[in-house]
Amino acid sequence: TRHRPKVAIICGSGLGVLADALQHSDSFKYSDIPNFPQSTVQGHAGQLVFGELRGTACVCMKGRFHMYEGHQPAKVTFPIRVFKLLGVKILIVTNAAGSLADDYKTGDVMIIKDHINLLGLAGQNPLIGPNIEQFGPRFPPMTSAYDKDLCKLAMDICKRLGYTCVHKGIYCMVSGPNFETVAEARFLHSLGADAVGMSTAAEVVVAKHCGLRVFGLSLITNQVKKDYSEKGSVNHDDVLGVSKMRAEMLKALVSEMIAEVCGCACLLLD
Repeated sequence: TRHRPKVAIICGSGLGVLADALQHSDSFKYSDIPNFPQSTVQGHAGQLVFGELRGTACVCMKGRFHMYEGHQPAKVTFPIRVFKLLGVKILIVTNAAGSLADDYKTGDVMIIKDHINLLGLAGQNPLIGPNIEQFGPRFPPMTSAYDKDLCKLAMDICKRLGYTCVHKGIYCMVSGPNFETVAEARFLHSLGADAVGMSTAAEVVVAKHCGLRVFGLSLITNQVKKDYSEKGSVNHDDVLGVSKMRAEMLKALVSEMIAEVCGCACLLLD
């Protein structure tokens, strides 16, 4: 490809429309890329797509890898280091997540201000093993994992576009693939988590280790049950349905962000 991306976007479940928005695109199947695993989950197409979004060279993962597919954390996060070597400066991560916060509704969007890497705390950290100094230090700080300037820019854009269903909150990563029990949901909520999902945190850890600036979005696709009296249950088809409903909104938000980052002196990529 002739594209030299400055921004990488990881498309969560059903959010491949972000990759479809790229102009003058070149796409490569994961099966054709050395050391890339295969996406096996519905809603994850399994393609690396290069192109331009609002005049900025970008690369999109149209589908990501998950630990519940049988991959180790280092394999799940392998593409992040590829992005670093490609010259990427900013990583945008998106995901489908369940709401733990009492005031979040299905279809809302959460700008991630911080995360709880439950798997990392339990010994499944992608940085375990020999440290590669080419990418970053042995003990990288995570106190500012999500770029505050990018978060503020996103909130400003949402206000300008009239999006009222947007929150700032804390994301918690669990392994899956099962959805949470009531007791687990209560536990995660007590830790301060506003939303829960099965991806993202490990990718962000490696991105920060590599020195990338990170912005994260969670699309709230379901309400996590925290009361035994609540009826109903969630399934993956419901998740994909909500993703399809909000895909255009997320595409507009990400497109505006990329356009403004490249045009704002305080947020320049280089």
